Amino acid sequence: MTDWMTFGAATALGTLLLLYFTRRSQRTLERVRIVDDPADIREYGPERSDPEAVSKDHAVGDDVEDVHGDDVRASHGDDVDATHADDATRTDGVDLPPPGSRTEPTLTTDLLLANVAASQGLALVGLAAVMWWTGVPAAAVGLAADPAGAVLGWGVAAGVLLYVGNEIAAGLGTRVGATAPGRLREAMAPADARGWVLLLGVVLPIIAVFEELLFRGALIGAVAFGFGIDPWLLAVGSSVAFGLGHGAQGRIGIVVTGVLGFALAAVFVVTGSLLVVVVAHYVVNALEFVVHEGLDRDPAAAIG
Repeated sequence: MTDWMTFGAATALGTLLLLYFTRRSQRTLERVRIVDDPADIREYGPERSDPEAVSKDHAVGDDVEDVHGDDVRASHGDDVDATHADDATRTDGVDLPPPGSRTEPTLTTDLLLANVAASQGLALVGLAAVMWWTGVPAAAVGLAADPAGAVLGWGVAAGVLLYVGNEIAAGLGTRVGATAPGRLREAMAPADARGWVLLLGVVLPIIAVFEELLFRGALIGAVAFGFGIDPWLLAVGSSVAFGLGHGAQGRIGIVVTGVLGFALAAVFVVTGSLLVVVVAHYVVNALEFVVHEGLDRDPAAAIG
């Protein structure tokens, strides 16, 4: 027999913890620079007053998305040989900042992607464990025996439409000066083929599965199934939480993500399929990375 009260309390607590840890991660990453080349970490981090100190970096700033965890650790130049601490220069002739000077920690793109995958994966396992422990039926979260072809077709179609709508909204926002920052996406963009395989084949699928299972499957499907609450009302609440969960993207990012979350919620309520919205979510994210970072195109700029 399903223990709906325990499930509801655990899901609510988990969602609040997720929002808290997301905020913590945002503050942590505001203090780091993301570099593509791991060799850059072996150098002292750039002084905060010198924005030119790293040749290839991503200013993370205040829009960290999709990072859902607080264990991001910045490297502060751990590979600098301690035996050279008293020297003015390293043996390779590179000047070091004087002892005690403020430096900016750095983190590689690969480590950032690995952190996102690990934190989201652990959260996914935890949510699945709560569902199993409390006896929530698979049908309650939209996991029915849907034909694979139908799931893929509807998911891809919905994802493409939502991506196009997202770009149109971004373009219209540009016209009125309301541009959602994209620095997190730039920070997570891989620099080589291996990184793209990691992003498209591991990180984005984990993000899509976890976020859809929580924000659509659990907060809408399971709560409506177990407590008899109108799923459209739940769709509004879960979309607000979804937007706040991406607060690192700035105020405009919260609004845009919240609207996208409601669109995904509508697809979930209409189709009753969690897998359809998982595919749609993945397609939206993958297209954003491929078009903006892989192809270096900005459709919103043309619209705006």
